[in-house]
Order: sequence, then C-alpha cells, then structure tokens
Amino acid sequence: MNPAFNLARVSAEQAAALFDLPRAAAQCRVVVAMSGGVDSSVVAALAAASGAEVIGVTLQLYDYGAATGRKGACCAGDDIRDARKVSDRLGIAHYVFDHESQFREEVVERFAEDYLAGRTPIPCIRCNMGPKFTDLLRMARELGADCLATGHYVRRVEGPAGPELHRALDPARDQSYFLYGTTEEQLDFLRFPLGGMPKQEVRRIAEEFGLAVAAKPDSQDICFVPDGDYARIVKSVRPEGARTGKIVHAETGETLGEHAGVIHYTVGQRRGLEIGGQAEPLYVVALDAGSAEVRVGPKRLLAVGSARIAETNRIGPLPDVPLTAKVRSLAKPVPVTLEGPFGEGAEVTIRFADPEFGVAPGQAAVLYAGDRVVGGGWIEATEPYSSQESSTQP
Repeated sequence: MNPAFNLARVSAEQAAALFDLPRAAAQCRVVVAMSGGVDSSVVAALAAASGAEVIGVTLQLYDYGAATGRKGACCAGDDIRDARKVSDRLGIAHYVFDHESQFREEVVERFAEDYLAGRTPIPCIRCNMGPKFTDLLRMARELGADCLATGHYVRRVEGPAGPELHRALDPARDQSYFLYGTTEEQLDFLRFPLGGMPKQEVRRIAEEFGLAVAAKPDSQDICFVPDGDYARIVKSVRPEGARTGKIVHAETGETLGEHAGVIHYTVGQRRGLEIGGQAEPLYVVALDAGSAEVRVGPKRLLAVGSARIAETNRIGPLPDVPLTAKVRSLAKPVPVTLEGPFGEGAEVTIRFADPEFGVAPGQAAVLYAGDRVVGGGWIEATEPYSSQESSTQP
C-alpha cells in the first residue's frame, strides 16, 4: 500500500461495516467497479481502509480518444486515467477491460432503435442490466472476490427473505430507479456502501484520503451523450433517423407543421415544436414512427390511467402493502395497483390512482413498497385516464 495513504482517518472497523463482509476483512477480497468519479473512488478507498484486498475494475465502454477531455462522461477518456491514479494512490490493483463493442451493441444501438421506434429509452438501466452488473459480477467472481462494490446511491438491507434493495437515505442522490433490474442473485453479491451517506460526506471522505477526484464534477446526462444532443448520436448510428414528417393535432387531425425526424421529440415535450399561434399550449402526446408523424395536443391528452409493463423483474417476495411507482427517474412515487402476475419477465398492468402525466413507452416503471424496491419493467403501452377510474379502484 502507498505509504502516503493514511488509514487512521477512517477506522478499519467503520470501513468494514459498510461492506457486510462474510468474514474478517483481512481474509476477504473486494472488487470495486471504478468509473473514475468521486463516488466509486471513495468506495475503493473505504474498501482499502477495511483491510481487505481490493481490486479496482474499469470497463472501457466507448472510444477513449473521443472521450478525452469531455466533462460528464464516465468509463472512458480522462475517467479511466483518474481511476488509475486513485488506484495508485490507494496501492490497489487496477484493471481496464475493453467493452466498447458490447456496449455499442447492447446499449448505444438499442438506444438509437428505441428512438427510431418513437420510444423514450433509458440507456443507463440497460447498461446496469448488462455490462455494469452482468459482466462485472462475472469478472468479480472469476477474480475470487467475496463481493462487488459500486458507488451507486442505494441501500442493500437484510430482510426476512434475504437482501432487499432500498432507496438511498439522501433522496436527492437516490439511484434506485436505475437498478430495478437487479436480480436477487446479483443483490446477494453486490454492496453499496454509499447508500446511507449524503454527497457532501462522500466528498469529505475523498478529501481526507487525499484523492485527486474529491472536487471532480458529477457526471451529467447520458455518458455517451454528454452534450445532450441525443439526435446526433441516433443519426450517427441510424442515419435513417432524420426522416422528416408532419406535426399533426391529435384531436383535429390538422397538420400544424413539419419536423426533422421523430428522434427529436419525446412524449410530454412542449418546447421546440415551433407551432405558435395556437389557442392553448400544445405538447407531444404520441409519436408514430411508422408514418413519421408527431402528434400534439393539450396537456389533458397526456393524462394516463394505466400502463402495460413488460420484462418485469421482482426483487424478493411481493409485499402485502400498498405499492407506489415511479415512471421517470425524477418523478415522485405515486400510488398504483397491479393487475396480473409480476416478475420473471411476465407482463403486468399498473393502474394509477390519479392521472399520471408524461408516461411514455420505452421508459421504466419501478415499483416500491415504502423505501424498498419491489422491481419494475419496461412501459410498452399506456391507456388514457378516465374520470370513472377512481371510483373503480379496489
């Protein structure tokens, strides 16, 4: 270990308690997923402070050269260099694995295909369900690790039926929406030591350990779209995404304008329509990729009463308590009821107690029982809200 690394700043007992290790830390091996940011770097520092053997692993997910110097990225460019510098500082082993082709196929191309189909994709969930957990867990096991630790802001809590996934204590940092696809087997092996900490505490720990990334800005937006220009990425992968079409009023059928491709729009969008002169504000209420048609209408047309979700994953037993659901990462959980089987890939309908707005195919619906993540699935279709629905709720 690097002699400049001062273990005295965090006691070994305090650090070890964050990882729930199966035996004495000195006898354990912890693999840490290191993206190059402050969160995963602090996880590596805490793991080293526990006295366990620590191995840092970074997946290079897209072109190193193209990402160098970009802010808001991860797992490429300068971030790989930062992860290596932190590992050197801590005196731990660090390995970089090239997953660029797999990431492009499983995440980037799927992202483009969803946009072309008029869906609203969430690539961060696809990444967690694929390269970040499936592949990293396999690598960690091959390295003989006792667990894989990440910098996600969620909590792993031992429940009556085994480990449960819970929201982070700091609601502003909670990332549970993006991890609903975690399986019970994966959760048994995963550790999330930052789930009980606020961000300022994490940065303070980074400073105490003398990590150069202590003040590094958080990653923003989607890692491979740091400038927020989704359409540019889609067109680079699927050039046919620039197909022009009509902007049509969903109620009257009137053509209100032209657009440069459905990839520029998402359900619920108001800005950027460039169709002024209307009696009331108009929103994107539907996308018809087949006819290259963007349908707009008043906000009331966005009210959704139920959604059909597919490829559902359930974490632990289904509780006999009221459930809530989030249909966007920044949305508040709202009361829902389930209709049909849930989990193991089955399709299920979730019915909202009150109208929910901005629900779009391609997004994820994540179910909660209090702070516990019950699971979730991909939204395939929605049904409009009817004022009669509230009177028929069980």
